[in-house]
Amino acid sequence: MLELDSALAQLIVDRAMAILPHNINVMDEQGMIIGTGDPQRLHTRHEGAQLVLANRRVVEIDGQAAACLRGVRPGVNLPLFHAERLIGVLGITGEPDLVRPYAELVRMAAEVLVEQRQLQVERHWQRHQLEAWLCQLADPRTELVPLAAEAERIGLLLSWRQQVCVLELTEEGDALPRRARLMDALSRQGQLCAPLSARELICCRPYSVERDDRAWLDQADERGWGIARLCVSDPQACIGDLREAALATRALLAFGRACQPGQRLLRLEDHRLATLLFSQRDSWLLRRWLGPLERLLAEDADGVLRETLLAWREHDGHTQACARALGIHRNTLRYRLERIAELGGFGQVRHDQLWFLCLGLELLRERKAACADAPPAPRNGALH
Repeated sequence: MLELDSALAQLIVDRAMAILPHNINVMDEQGMIIGTGDPQRLHTRHEGAQLVLANRRVVEIDGQAAACLRGVRPGVNLPLFHAERLIGVLGITGEPDLVRPYAELVRMAAEVLVEQRQLQVERHWQRHQLEAWLCQLADPRTELVPLAAEAERIGLLLSWRQQVCVLELTEEGDALPRRARLMDALSRQGQLCAPLSARELICCRPYSVERDDRAWLDQADERGWGIARLCVSDPQACIGDLREAALATRALLAFGRACQPGQRLLRLEDHRLATLLFSQRDSWLLRRWLGPLERLLAEDADGVLRETLLAWREHDGHTQACARALGIHRNTLRYRLERIAELGGFGQVRHDQLWFLCLGLELLRERKAACADAPPAPRNGALH
């Protein structure tokens, strides 16, 4: 239910007095002046307004009547209604015959401003409800049945299929104003979005095969939104899968931040297994699985074996293409792979074990950083 406050009352006064050469007063439901062009009358009681409130009709006061009332000057005082409820009084100072022609016009303009304020309040409430719902979607502690019921209560109708996006903002400057501008822009594009933190947003958007996220990131840079990373799920067709996609995309962001710091756009379909493994990076099983890779990297001081694994993964295990990319002979590549198998404790070269080692490289960020600082590996010749 809308209440007439001093900010809205003064807005009505300022808008009207920018056009009319007469003082305007706005009184609340108790007859107190809460908006006026005459600061000396602010927060004083207007007995003429009390007559309007008591009778719910226009009250005109001439000079003779004004002399008999306290805090009143000649003028026309009109009731202000919103949704058929009396919320205050509008007064125009001046002889009634002079200001009467303006009275209804000013009241109509005032009630339009009141309606606009109510719409703003409703939109703000709706946006707050949608943001709260989306944050609950990304919270595994919230059960799905109440979440679906809440969506129906707030009038949220999702067009399936939906995609989840998680955006990370850069650390430069104050992130909150940039986050607010970004949320406004996404909302205008029909996306449902909510803040997860000062520098993180989660969004739901209708899936489109024509959407170009790389081009969108370029546009975001031009507008100064400062987006460091965009993570995108595959499309989902029900609220249960949307919840899982939200959780997985948040995990994808954590994986990208730790293991792919130079990559701005990450799609869940491209990093599904790596994201799953990263989310379990502290488990005993995963630590035991990464043990052979850690021993291998410890023996690989010049980074040759790591470079070989990365090239082998990049070329899907095709020997000739991998050797060509490394600038070495196929026999040298075979020797390196045998050395990798030996250090990994496999005994012989197996493609499935090599793939596991390649996946493990993405989970050992500190090893990647150490290798990045190492001297470049020789491009030809045998291992040292």
